[in-house]
Amino acid sequence: MRITFYGAAQETTGACYLLESSRTKILIDCGLFQQKRVAEDRNYEPFPFNPKEIEAVLVTHAHLDHTGRIPKLVKSGFDGKIFSTPATGDFAALMLEDSLGVMLKEVAGDKSRLIYNEEDLAKTAEKW
Repeated sequence: MRITFYGAAQETTGACYLLESSRTKILIDCGLFQQKRVAEDRNYEPFPFNPKEIEAVLVTHAHLDHTGRIPKLVKSGFDGKIFSTPATGDFAALMLEDSLGVMLKEVAGDKSRLIYNEEDLAKTAEKW
């Protein structure tokens, strides 16, 4: 078994930990890197792992630095299940929708610069 840290190691945002065994790959959190803007450049970088190989995402809590890139993960090919408490799932849905609104303002209407869109939010909700 191996765990690799792809965020929130020696920093406070972008929680994203890949737990791998010989049989499965599980992602623990998949959060936004947050600085002065939600749409930070690091959030646009490709994931350093193949999202299609991840079987599940375990969400520890709903803060955007733990959930904010899950719709991007879905957009990038993740097709597994997302697990959390029901309250965390409900709260995360609200926060992700609000985050999209903030991103829309930050990218000045250039929807090609969005990390995710409404369709990605809907697909994410189906997997939760």
